[in-house]
Amino acid sequence: MAEAATGFLEQLKSCIVWSWTYLWTVWFFIVLFLVYILRVPLKINDNLSTVSMFLNTLTPKFYVALTGTSSLISGLILIFEWWYFRKYGTSFIEQVSVSHLRPLLGGVDNNSSNNSNSSNGDSDSNRQSVSECKVWRNPLNLFRGAEYNRYTWVTGREPLTYYDMNLSAQDHQTFFTCDSDHLRPADAIMQKAWRERNPQARISAAHEALEINECATAYILLAEEEATTIAEAEKLFKQALKAGDGCYRRSQQLQHHGSQYEAQHRRDTNVLVYIKRRLAMCARRLGRTREAVKMMRDLMKEFPLLSMFNIHENLLEALLELQAYADVQAVLAKYDDISLPKSATICYTAALLKARAVSDKFSPEAASRRGLSTAEMNAVEAIHRAVEFNPHVPKYLLEMKSLILPPEHILKRGDSEAIAYAFFHLAHWKRVEGALNLLHCTWEGTFRMIPYPLEKGHLFYPYPICTETADRELLPSFHEVSVYPKKELPFFILFTAGLCSFTAMLALLTHQFPELMGVFAKAFLSTLFAPLNFVMEKVESVLPSSLWHQLTRI
Repeated sequence: MAEAATGFLEQLKSCIVWSWTYLWTVWFFIVLFLVYILRVPLKINDNLSTVSMFLNTLTPKFYVALTGTSSLISGLILIFEWWYFRKYGTSFIEQVSVSHLRPLLGGVDNNSSNNSNSSNGDSDSNRQSVSECKVWRNPLNLFRGAEYNRYTWVTGREPLTYYDMNLSAQDHQTFFTCDSDHLRPADAIMQKAWRERNPQARISAAHEALEINECATAYILLAEEEATTIAEAEKLFKQALKAGDGCYRRSQQLQHHGSQYEAQHRRDTNVLVYIKRRLAMCARRLGRTREAVKMMRDLMKEFPLLSMFNIHENLLEALLELQAYADVQAVLAKYDDISLPKSATICYTAALLKARAVSDKFSPEAASRRGLSTAEMNAVEAIHRAVEFNPHVPKYLLEMKSLILPPEHILKRGDSEAIAYAFFHLAHWKRVEGALNLLHCTWEGTFRMIPYPLEKGHLFYPYPICTETADRELLPSFHEVSVYPKKELPFFILFTAGLCSFTAMLALLTHQFPELMGVFAKAFLSTLFAPLNFVMEKVESVLPSSLWHQLTRI
């Protein structure tokens, strides 16, 4: 509650600063208009009778010019604000007030480092800048032949971008090849196959390699790209496992005999882990979830150091399907550690477990009356933590935005990661009664706590600006990429648009009905200057006439 109150006060202070800035901007243009266009003297006369007489002698053409000029000025400000918002994602007036005026009024400098509050404990800013836009292999990526190609056959759209497939080709060359492949003919063919851009050329090369020898990587390529069903892919992966296990055992015996054998053993280890992981994913796709869980657990136990494959994320998804929430909590306790990198799967699964304890009885109306209980507060904080890490996920979970097939690579905290998470986990959120309702009621509160996420975070370091570019390369062109912060139109764009429309309407009405609008204008200006008249009369009655005469002459 204290954090919410602090966030509200910060937001209120920001609104005051923005409003103050905008009022000064408007008054600046009004003064310029009076001085330059109307040539109105700025000296205060003995009384305001001259001003009143001036107002009474104004013609309707003056009011048309005044409202038209105001509409023009507001329109120019609107155009500039809109251009600045489209280019930089924020309002220019807001940016100026935050950067220059807010620190003068006692606001917190948004550029100050908040890495000490980061839940992953990264205090090294260099490390953050390096890992900001690192692209990761999607732990739950689909099968090209059995799933991605099927989508292309049905819709005629390509779900994968060239950039994404090129990254996969680089991964395959890194994991499935080594410098000594030229010594084995089948592996030499596969080394060239992984570099081929044409899918048919890769498949033909894999068949050619199998004619020479039982090659595990050739079976992998055929299972990934030629198999049209998951059952066919599983059959090919089982053949790959038989060949890969033999290569792994042979290289394991020779791994300490030189750097060449060490590289072969590392390659054979990667191949074996990849095959077993994909076999577990095949079992999960075919409905054999318990078998998949056992395979994943055995794989993590056999190769505990190969965390680059993020097999625990596959395990979390399978355990959620079994509704084994105690086992899910045990996995989270191991991997949701302050020293380990976070992911949407980790953060949102933790939020789902805490929401599950209170979501079935949660009511926004009851919570507003009695306040949040401890369990509800923990659930809300977990949701805020998850949304701060990746704010794109809720729109997919709440079905405010349509899902597409996840890419083969994801950008953490980006739209690509949100799609990959929601594609497999939406069903788990729907299964927990009231979880989506709790998410719907609370997720937007994160942005009230962190009004400037590009400059200052709360639990994580500020959001990297480069994610939009990377996501646009990872996601297909027909998908509308979510950008963080996905701001609605800033207040000043809406306010300026309203002001421009209002003054233009006044100009039109004054031109069409000059007498009637003249009466309204004189009445409005008389009312506007009435308090000033009253103050001036009081000042004249209090100050000596000689002193007042000297002041008016300054």
